[in-house]
Amino acid sequence: MAKRKRGSSKALRAPLRSPGRPGVAKREDRRQFWRAIAAGQTSEDAGRDAGVAPAVGSRWFREAGGMPPSHLASLARPLSGRYLAFTEREEIALLRAQGHGVREIARRVGRSPSTISRELRRNAATRSGGLDYRAMTAQWHAERAGQRPRPTKLERHVDLRRYVEDRLAGVIARLDGQPVPGPDVPWTKRRSVQRQHRRWGKAWSPEQISARLRIDFPEDETMRISHEAIYQALYIQGRGGLRRELSACLRSGRALRVPRARRSGRGKSFVTPEIMISERPAEIEDRAVPGHWEGDLILGLNASAIGTLVERTTRFTMLLYLPPMPEHRTGPRAKNGPALAGRGAEAVRDAIAATIMTLPTYLRRSLTWDQGAEMARHADLRIAHDLPVYFCDPQSPWQRGTNENTNGLLRQYFPKGTDLSLHGLDELGAVSAALNGRPRKTLGWRTPAEALDELLNKAQNASVATTG
Repeated sequence: MAKRKRGSSKALRAPLRSPGRPGVAKREDRRQFWRAIAAGQTSEDAGRDAGVAPAVGSRWFREAGGMPPSHLASLARPLSGRYLAFTEREEIALLRAQGHGVREIARRVGRSPSTISRELRRNAATRSGGLDYRAMTAQWHAERAGQRPRPTKLERHVDLRRYVEDRLAGVIARLDGQPVPGPDVPWTKRRSVQRQHRRWGKAWSPEQISARLRIDFPEDETMRISHEAIYQALYIQGRGGLRRELSACLRSGRALRVPRARRSGRGKSFVTPEIMISERPAEIEDRAVPGHWEGDLILGLNASAIGTLVERTTRFTMLLYLPPMPEHRTGPRAKNGPALAGRGAEAVRDAIAATIMTLPTYLRRSLTWDQGAEMARHADLRIAHDLPVYFCDPQSPWQRGTNENTNGLLRQYFPKGTDLSLHGLDELGAVSAALNGRPRKTLGWRTPAEALDELLNKAQNASVATTG
């Protein structure tokens, strides 16, 4: 049987240029992808759940600006039954391959013959020059034909777009009106990271811009836009209206949106529920039993750091010496190798073990730390030295109040913005001795050193009495 020709071919029209290739997943797969993203999964893991390659998942997330398209959102209405579903197209393709006619296919699928006829004609695969029908290609053609892109308000309204752009990225000026451009920061299509130059601008937030429009233009209803529309214009590729590099002027500097579940679910992989501070024994909280410590790092320039350990009952302080490793800044760093600045997980683990293990067993019962990456090897302390480690909740420094107070005292000797690697072991020992020699009101004006000596003497006397 001769292959049928399109009507356009009969009319001597030139062949249309191919719009590309079909997508790699169905609408249901993409919905599954965005459900996984909303649950806090990474783009790669969500892509695997949707049955596509991790690189495809990353591309979906990037092209959508980190937010699901409206027709794939969780609250989007399902497709009306008047449209053919992908499963129906698969059945049509199978029956067509078996040689059934249009009316027989319509009877088996439960659709009108005219619907089947239009489907076979409009959504056929034409790459081979004929009208072969394949389900995936037909679904792709139907989704392309169903798109109804409309120009956004920022595209249509020039004055509104200029107002928004000026409040986002307008040049700041001195009091005399002279503009100050600020540092030259090229657009890298990535988040503007901390501790680097940021682009200078007026940097109004989209919410501030949206609210200010009602004050500046009270009578002009055309000068209205929601802050969500501004965010979408910045983040979604192809949305139009605003250049994506203007997202560098946002306070967060993000080039993509971050799902709320992913942001709240951020945590350290080595922190599990059973070692959280909520599972810490009650005796630690009331300070009745000595030997429970709190720890942290104080940071300085050039990735330098000093570790601090404070005993909760006596407020006795011990400092951890964390010098840079010999390979630091002397050559290329090994991929996935240890941190060489001295504050990596291995260096902190060894420093804690070398310092706190000098104490008797009854004075090293537990250690409480925040969820820093420097404690990734905490299990080694528990296994090798029988020192359980508990972790505070994220952004909860008050759960280590004794240590936070001590860190504030130490800043008198180690101010912020200074290179802490310049201080050696002798200097750290002198500072800790000075701190332990200060009288404390909470100790009845005794010093931490005196309080610790009292505990050691009591333990020694009790041991002698038991032996005798």
